[in-house]
Amino acid sequence: MPHAGLLPDITALGGYTYLATEVAFGAVALALLYRADALRKAGWTILALYPIAYLWDWYTLHVGVFSIEKRTGVDVLWIPIEEHLFMIVVPALIVGIHETLHGENGLLGEESDR
Repeated sequence: MPHAGLLPDITALGGYTYLATEVAFGAVALALLYRADALRKAGWTILALYPIAYLWDWYTLHVGVFSIEKRTGVDVLWIPIEEHLFMIVVPALIVGIHETLHGENGLLGEESDR
């Protein structure tokens, strides 16, 4: 796959490329959740979504829908460790953004409820 133009080429991290992206976006999610005081809310959301996401991920990986080249090679419960992190980071980022915009002290304030 060709390099994506102006974006940095992080594939130089080799097998740690995917892990590095999960850590970076996970840090953003954690910061947003902390700012919005929504860590508990995100935790419950992740807990509810995780089993569904795990089954979906396990199935699509095992039937060959996609494969992950730039990963550590460490599997936990038959899927890459990076995918477990992905299933935590994505909902955390969604809840973090939502609460940062619309939460009690959200950036959009009460006008976003209209």
